[in-house]
Amino acid sequence: SEQAQLKAGVVEEDTEEWQKDSSFAGLQRVGGVDLSYVKGDDSSACASLVVLSYPGLEVLYEDCQMVAVSAPYVAGFLAFREVPFLVEAVQRLQQEKPRLKPQVWHISFYSALLLAGFGVACHLGVLTDLPCIGVAKNLLQVDGLVRDELHREQIRSLQREGDTFPLTGTSGRVLGMVSYRDYNNSSKPLYISVGHRVCLETAVRLVKSCCRYRIPEPIRQVQKQGSWGRG
Repeated sequence: SEQAQLKAGVVEEDTEEWQKDSSFAGLQRVGGVDLSYVKGDDSSACASLVVLSYPGLEVLYEDCQMVAVSAPYVAGFLAFREVPFLVEAVQRLQQEKPRLKPQVWHISFYSALLLAGFGVACHLGVLTDLPCIGVAKNLLQVDGLVRDELHREQIRSLQREGDTFPLTGTSGRVLGMVSYRDYNNSSKPLYISVGHRVCLETAVRLVKSCCRYRIPEPIRQVQKQGSWGRG
C-alpha cells in the first residue's frame, strides 16, 4: 500500500525550465547515488553519493559510508531495502553543502523496469522531489521483455552514436529506451528509464550529454567512490 501511494506521486514529464532547452541551459549540477555490496556479503554495503558540475562534469562533492542492510530482498520492492540509505546520503548533502544540491539524479538501477513499475529511481525521486533517471547496462526481463534474438537484432541495428529504440512491453507500455554507445570498440547499449520529473526523451538526451565513456559520468564516479569505500 505504501508503494502504491508513492507510485501515485511519480511525474513522468519534464517539470524544470532547463529540461526544455536543447542545450540544458540553467543546469549546473548533476548527481549520482549508488548502493554497492561487499562481495559475498549482502548485508554490508557502501552508500555513495557524488555531485558533478554541468556541463564540465567535474566532481564537486563526494560522500561514502558503510551501512548495514537488514531489510530482506523482495522482488519488486528493492527500493524499500536500499533507498533509506540513499535518502540519508542526500540529507547529509543538504545539511553540509546545501548549495551543491544537484538538479537531477542519475541512478544505476532500472526504475520503471521493475515488476511493480516503481523502482529505486522512482522511489528516490518522489521522496526527494527531484528529477531522477534510471540507467542500466543490462535488460531486466519483465512485462514480456526478453533478451531473445529479436532483441539482439534490434541492438545490432543500432549503427550510429545516439541511435535508440524503445523498450515496449507486452502491455503496450514503453518502459524505457535502449541507447547505442560506441566506446573503446564496444557497442554495448545502455538501458535508460524515467524515474521522476523527467520525460523519457529528455532522460536519453541528458544521459548522452553526461557520457565521457560508456557509462554516464555521475554513475561512473559514484561507483568508483563505492569501490574505494568498500576497500
